[in-house]
Amino acid sequence: MARLVRLLVIVALLGAAALAGYAWLVRQAPAGDGLRTVEAERGAITEKALATGQIEPRVTFRVKSKISGIVSRCHVEVGDAVRAGDPLFELTPDPTPAELVEAERRLESARAAFARADAEHRRTRNLVEQGVLARDALDRTRESFELARIEVERGEDTLELVRKGRVSRREAVLESVIRAPAAGIILARPVNPGDPVVPLTSFQAGTELATLARMDDLLFKGTVDEIDVGKLRVGMPARISVGALPDIEVRGHLVRIAPQAIERQGARVFEVELELEPPDGVTLRAGYSATADVIVREKSDIVVLPERLVHFSEDGERTWVEIPGEAPGDPPRRVDVELGLSDGLRVEIVSGLEAGDAVVERPPRDVLG
Repeated sequence: MARLVRLLVIVALLGAAALAGYAWLVRQAPAGDGLRTVEAERGAITEKALATGQIEPRVTFRVKSKISGIVSRCHVEVGDAVRAGDPLFELTPDPTPAELVEAERRLESARAAFARADAEHRRTRNLVEQGVLARDALDRTRESFELARIEVERGEDTLELVRKGRVSRREAVLESVIRAPAAGIILARPVNPGDPVVPLTSFQAGTELATLARMDDLLFKGTVDEIDVGKLRVGMPARISVGALPDIEVRGHLVRIAPQAIERQGARVFEVELELEPPDGVTLRAGYSATADVIVREKSDIVVLPERLVHFSEDGERTWVEIPGEAPGDPPRRVDVELGLSDGLRVEIVSGLEAGDAVVERPPRDVLG
């Protein structure tokens, strides 16, 4: 008896497997004339815009010097954390003869102008006291006198800075010690002791001593193709995939869309920025390459179909699919469908099909060259 029961169980299992296989073949099998069919099904579709770029700090500081000289000491290495005001470098002033001559010439010129302003101010004051000139004249010469005095102080400071690398006046100190402009992490330090330093002026960019940034405030900065940019709005959510962290998905949202396109590799693209919301315990680094899917629209529990099965009229006014004929051997029939959301691979069927309906999939046509 037990043997008979086991035999019946095996037969039942084989029958169930055969039935499941038959059902799959019905969904994928030829529709009576050698054509395969695919069932419409319920699912979800997300319309996305792809952005490519990298992870970057929101704000980056490029540290430079206001005086020329030679790097005598480096207080930091790449990766060090610093606070605002921490010393980064020390410079030994190394003025060129031309810089010394220029500083001395400017000081002499400022002193000569001050002497003239002082004499004019004294003369005007005497004339005002004698009643020859009005009081307003004295105010004007006093203003010229003060401006000339300030220029002398500036010239003295410049000459002292060029010679010694340090100036102290009224509790303010300007020296050859280069300090951190803000708190952050040292990302780059392209100079070493002994390297010459060109100062930052209105005429020259100056030597970049270090790059400093806050690594707790990062952005995704990238570009979006002009075809997609019209769909984007600030605030849209995004999913960011980082090349160096393939198993981690970082959430974010769109915060900036450039108003003007740029040319890149022969294509027009728009720059975008996304604020990041990294998961706890995930460390992001500046320069990581990344891609972002900006979520334009999402729909769930809808009837979907592979978009390759949809046919379009030449004028684009009509869309249809082919379904199997009513009887075996009958040719496929056209059914008009209304399309909705698409992700480029699958498309929403708003009307014309229900979940479970079979759709004919014709084999691709050979193209003769």
